[in-house]
Amino acid sequence: MNVVIALIVFIAGAIGGFFATRLLSSTSQEQRKLAEQVNKSEAALDQYKLDVAEHLSSSAKLLDQMNSTCQTAMKQMQESTQLLQKATTVEAEGMPFFSAETQQQLAQTATLRHQKRDSENVEAMTEPPLDYSNDPSGLFVDQKQKVTTAE
Repeated sequence: MNVVIALIVFIAGAIGGFFATRLLSSTSQEQRKLAEQVNKSEAALDQYKLDVAEHLSSSAKLLDQMNSTCQTAMKQMQESTQLLQKATTVEAEGMPFFSAETQQQLAQTATLRHQKRDSENVEAMTEPPLDYSNDPSGLFVDQKQKVTTAE
């Protein structure tokens, strides 16, 4: 009889264990899903941190390049300013803009032009301009005029 009771208890325990694992396994499956989601989220966060770190390092490299470019531009501007200052001091000391031959030619053409203008001015001063009338109309004379349309 002890064996029968032991078998009945064993079968009842097996049935009870079967239902207990069924109930507990659904919660464990949920826990497994949640654990997988946590692992995925942590992996995504780690990847995001790596991406941000890479972005910041590339930004730092670009800023270094910009800084070196600005330094180079500043040096070039400083050299250009110095060259310009040297050129203005040399020019002020008497360095001509044109060569001596060019200056002679310019002086010759200037004297020829002035001679032509002087001769033209003498001839033009003897005659009034063509748009002037020989007969004055009296329009600007300060006299009272007759009113012709009186009623």
